Amino acid sequence: MTKQDEPRVIATDTALTLIAEIRLEHPDILFHQSGGCCDGSSPMCYPADEYRVGETDVLLGEIGGVPFYIHASQYALWQHTQLIIDVVPGRGGMFSLDNGREKRFLTRSRLFGGDEVCPLPSETGIPK
Repeated sequence: MTKQDEPRVIATDTALTLIAEIRLEHPDILFHQSGGCCDGSSPMCYPADEYRVGETDVLLGEIGGVPFYIHASQYALWQHTQLIIDVVPGRGGMFSLDNGREKRFLTRSRLFGGDEVCPLPSETGIPK
């Protein structure tokens, strides 16, 4: 994989295990990176048929076969970072499917550097 192919969002093994656990109960899910309202800036996990992806949401990629979205305004601030979805002890967001499992998803990040350029597909509407 060249540096230009670096994914914008990845998940730790622990996060992938929790995703698989949730998918046993809710096979069709998606993630949306919260913008900091009710549940801080947690990655929120929803049943896909109960969350409406908006015109201004950007598909960053997939983790564990699950789509991961972020709002365009938040993407503009985080466009130079790779999101790393992890799991820590605690309660998930009140509307997120990790709630009630005594573990929750957490977003870590790292800055892209050097020649790491990760353009998004043009159909996202985000300027390159």
